[in-house]
Amino acid sequence: MTLHRQLSAGRWQTLGLVEQLANVGSEVERTIAAFRSGRHDRFEKALDRALELFDLTASDKRWRGHRLREVLRAREEFVRLFFEAPHDPASAEGLRRYFLAFAVLQNR
Repeated sequence: MTLHRQLSAGRWQTLGLVEQLANVGSEVERTIAAFRSGRHDRFEKALDRALELFDLTASDKRWRGHRLREVLRAREEFVRLFFEAPHDPASAEGLRRYFLAFAVLQNR
């Protein structure tokens, strides 16, 4: 299922890595917030959107080598937050700080 139709139609590849990861970070933030608040419906939707943006970023042919590994590692840590027991709250904060750096860079 495609949630970000315009982005998956090619617009995503017009964005730079910083902008892509800042957008991924927005969805990561929404997912973490929904998870913490116990809003399962919002959590599921935010999780789907975040994973789609991770996958769009990973499929961008410009990001190979260390950049692709970093994107995939961040995705792995993101998924681990919600599906691996025991849950480590510090991991969520680490991901939030990681993606915040891209949001700050994008706004400069």
